Amino acid sequence: MKLKVLLFAHLKEKAGVREAEVEVPAGASAGAVKARLGERYPALKPSLDRILMAVNKEYVSDDTLIPEGADIALFPPVSGGCSRGG
Repeated sequence: MKLKVLLFAHLKEKAGVREAEVEVPAGASAGAVKARLGERYPALKPSLDRILMAVNKEYVSDDTLIPEGADIALFPPVSGGCSRGG
Protein backbone atom coordinates (compact mmCIF):
# COMPACT_ATOMS: atom_id res chain seq x y z
CA MET A 1 0.00 0.00 0.00
CA LYS A 2 1.13 3.53 -0.70
CA LEU A 3 1.12 5.91 2.24
CA LYS A 4 1.62 9.64 2.49
CA VAL A 5 3.52 10.77 5.55
CA LEU A 6 3.64 14.39 6.73
CA LEU A 7 6.97 15.46 8.22
CA PHE A 8 7.30 18.27 10.73
CA ALA A 9 10.09 20.47 12.12
CA HIS A 10 13.64 19.28 11.45
CA LEU A 11 12.39 15.99 9.96
CA LYS A 12 11.04 17.91 6.97
CA GLU A 13 14.34 19.73 6.61
CA LYS A 14 16.39 16.53 6.77
CA ALA A 15 14.23 14.76 4.19
CA GLY A 16 13.92 17.82 1.97
CA VAL A 17 10.16 17.29 1.65
CA ARG A 18 7.12 18.12 3.75
CA GLU A 19 5.17 15.11 2.53
CA ALA A 20 6.83 11.76 1.82
CA GLU A 21 5.29 8.82 0.01
CA VAL A 22 6.31 5.29 0.93
CA GLU A 23 5.13 1.89 -0.15
CA VAL A 24 4.77 -0.93 2.39
CA PRO A 25 2.96 -4.27 2.36
CA ALA A 26 -0.66 -4.30 3.54
CA GLY A 27 -0.82 -4.73 7.30
CA ALA A 28 2.60 -3.14 7.86
CA SER A 29 3.47 -1.79 11.28
CA ALA A 30 4.40 1.76 12.19
CA GLY A 31 7.96 0.52 12.69
CA ALA A 32 8.02 -0.81 9.13
CA VAL A 33 6.86 2.56 7.83
CA LYS A 34 9.68 4.27 9.74
CA ALA A 35 12.20 1.78 8.36
CA ARG A 36 11.01 2.39 4.79
CA LEU A 37 11.30 6.14 5.34
CA GLY A 38 14.88 5.63 6.52
CA GLU A 39 15.65 3.70 3.34
CA ARG A 40 14.13 6.37 1.13
CA TYR A 41 15.46 9.35 3.11
CA PRO A 42 18.77 8.27 4.72
CA ALA A 43 19.17 11.61 6.51
CA LEU A 44 16.18 10.62 8.68
CA LYS A 45 17.75 7.38 9.96
CA PRO A 46 19.44 8.87 13.05
CA SER A 47 16.12 10.35 14.20
CA LEU A 48 13.75 7.46 13.53
CA ASP A 49 14.10 5.72 16.89
CA ARG A 50 13.12 8.91 18.76
CA ILE A 51 10.34 10.36 16.63
CA LEU A 52 6.65 10.32 17.43
CA MET A 53 4.23 8.90 14.88
CA ALA A 54 0.57 9.80 14.75
CA VAL A 55 -1.85 7.67 12.75
CA ASN A 56 -5.27 9.19 12.17
CA LYS A 57 -4.41 11.87 14.76
CA GLU A 58 -3.45 9.44 17.56
CA TYR A 59 0.09 8.66 18.68
CA VAL A 60 1.06 5.04 18.08
CA SER A 61 3.85 2.63 19.00
CA ASP A 62 6.08 0.90 16.46
CA ASP A 63 4.06 -2.33 16.62
CA THR A 64 0.77 -0.65 15.67
CA LEU A 65 -0.62 -1.88 12.35
CA ILE A 66 -1.26 0.84 9.81
CA PRO A 67 -4.63 0.75 8.01
CA GLU A 68 -4.85 1.52 4.31
CA GLY A 69 -5.45 5.22 3.64
CA ALA A 70 -4.29 6.28 7.09
CA ASP A 71 -3.26 9.85 7.81
CA ILE A 72 0.31 9.62 9.10
CA ALA A 73 2.45 12.37 10.61
CA LEU A 74 5.94 12.28 12.13
CA PHE A 75 7.09 14.66 14.82
CA PRO A 76 10.44 15.05 16.54
CA PRO A 77 10.38 14.45 20.30
CA VAL A 78 9.21 17.47 22.22
CA SER A 79 10.56 18.57 25.54
CA GLY A 80 10.50 21.71 27.50
CA GLY A 81 7.87 23.80 29.03
CA CYS A 82 8.76 26.18 31.73
CA SER A 83 8.78 26.01 35.45
CA ARG A 84 7.59 28.97 37.38
CA GLY A 85 9.87 30.33 40.00
CA GLY A 86 8.25 31.05 43.27
